[in-house]
Amino acid sequence: MDTSRLLRTTGTVIAAAGLLLSGCTSGGSGSTAASATPGTSGGSASPSPSAESAALRPYYEQKLTWRDCGVAGFQCSTMRAPLDYAKPGSGQDVDIAVARRAATGPGKRLGSLVVNPGGPGGSGIGYLQAYAGIGYPAPVRAQYDMVSFDPRGVDRSDPVECLDGPAMDTYTQVDQTPDDQAERDRLVAAFKEFAAGCQARSQRVLPHVSTVDAARDMDLLRAALGDRKLTYVGASYGTLLGATYADLFPGRVGRLVLDGAMDPSRSSLDLNRDQTAGFETAFTSFAKDCVKQPECPLGGGSPEAVGERLKEFFTKLDAQPVPSGDPARPLGESLATTGVIAALYDKGAWPQLREALGAAMNGDGASLLALADSYYEREPDGKYANLMFANAAVNCLDQPPAFSGPAAVDSALPSFQKASPVFGTGFAWASLNCTYWPVKATGTAKALTAKGAPPIVVVGTTRDPATPYKWAQALAGQLDSGTLLTYDGDGHTAYGQGSDCIDTSINRYLLEGRAPEAGKKC
Repeated sequence: MDTSRLLRTTGTVIAAAGLLLSGCTSGGSGSTAASATPGTSGGSASPSPSAESAALRPYYEQKLTWRDCGVAGFQCSTMRAPLDYAKPGSGQDVDIAVARRAATGPGKRLGSLVVNPGGPGGSGIGYLQAYAGIGYPAPVRAQYDMVSFDPRGVDRSDPVECLDGPAMDTYTQVDQTPDDQAERDRLVAAFKEFAAGCQARSQRVLPHVSTVDAARDMDLLRAALGDRKLTYVGASYGTLLGATYADLFPGRVGRLVLDGAMDPSRSSLDLNRDQTAGFETAFTSFAKDCVKQPECPLGGGSPEAVGERLKEFFTKLDAQPVPSGDPARPLGESLATTGVIAALYDKGAWPQLREALGAAMNGDGASLLALADSYYEREPDGKYANLMFANAAVNCLDQPPAFSGPAAVDSALPSFQKASPVFGTGFAWASLNCTYWPVKATGTAKALTAKGAPPIVVVGTTRDPATPYKWAQALAGQLDSGTLLTYDGDGHTAYGQGSDCIDTSINRYLLEGRAPEAGKKC
């Protein structure tokens, strides 16, 4: 259920990397340009009065009070932002949770490096404390304060809430490949129940959790941190957040890395269909590798044959789920599909996926269910993080829905099935989730140019399942100063995923301001 438009990093710890040159190839003959020097603390970091309304000035001039987070080495704070940027100072604010880890030194401090793990709905603070703040390359952490925040509507920042744990358990098991009218009706009813739960529990914040709102919050954060320019690494959906910021505030852009890029000019329908094709590409890579292993649970032969066998297994689960160790949650088709998708984000999870599929095909669904639970951020006690709630809230506000109703899904099914014979049907029906959303979309698909910004590095992986490579190509082309850095490989996002070439290029940009040559490939 809802296995599309969730765009976040894999959760893999980013390995430290030095600045050694590695064997990258460079395409094209573009020259390397230096970006603006990152803002350092001190001086007047907030905009001039002419740039912002008087009502916004108190937000820009606020000072952060730091306290111990309870996690060694990290400090936390809370920032105020107007609930509605059209009515700042009205007394209706949101509290934005912020965390940092101070630069470790030695060397000159370059200011703050704000990171975002994607989603929408991923906790920036959780990502900072578990990965970025301790796993980013040591030279980067030495010279930057590592900073992140939970965007409005996410986790610690006025979170969107929709369903309790038992209701979410039911929701995630609803059949997303309906075979008859009764199953179609149950799927539509599930989407309506989810939307109604969000409205009932989160009515205050639902109209104000768009990507534009979060980007404006990020500019408040830049000022509160004392930085003249924003230095930022955004992964997955975080690339849309970063590109939106650059388009709104091109003069305040420092060094921006957008890794696993989205294409903001694509409609919701096109984004979902593109992502469907992306997961098919990733599955094909997995299938090619699987048949080379001594015990591939999906047999041998071509990727197409492997895909057919996986579809047959899903069909069996649709008719008869297998035990998972949780009597209330046997492994049916929906949860099994989600488990497979979760593992396709990261090539390092392929052995785990083979093992989980083998066990499930032999009647034990526990391992594949665990992969699905990791995707949904479900805890062992049955509680869910608010990831899926915030994800829907942001996506449904950022763009009009992909479909007007079930009949529109029927019309689009052939194109989704062509994009992915394995996942197409489920992804098409999952794209119906915003159709019944209680708040009308405030955004629309459009190109983002950030005219006048210094060089922005856009990173694309050629076989990325969640953010297809063509999206990175498109975003780099739209941005007035975009430069594309390509990783020829598998998995979602590239920085810190094992390529010295990618890591060296990004480290050099963050530390020295030298963007990679246009068309550089690793």
